[in-house]
Amino acid sequence: MPVPVATATEPLNTRQLRKHAYLLMGDLGLRRVRLYDARASCLTYLANNGVPDHILARWAGHSNVRTTKKWYVKPDVEDLRPAAAAWDVFHGGDTGES
Repeated sequence: MPVPVATATEPLNTRQLRKHAYLLMGDLGLRRVRLYDARASCLTYLANNGVPDHILARWAGHSNVRTTKKWYVKPDVEDLRPAAAAWDVFHGGDTGES
């Protein structure tokens, strides 16, 4: 079934956008992910690669940087590894020295 394409005067509503995105993901052989999760992954990737907070907020359409950081930029396991290593040193674990 064809998905309606937005014109300059008729934007897609949220349901139409989601349906269009899922069809496109299927056509391209991509794993189906929620658009919210894709957005958060994109913003997290950009943040982890040095994009300044005010640019992230602008990219996300937010006027407040804290909104972007609170709801969209999420650390993953690899991001947390340096903190875990620091904790190991603090409580007498492996210091990395021989």
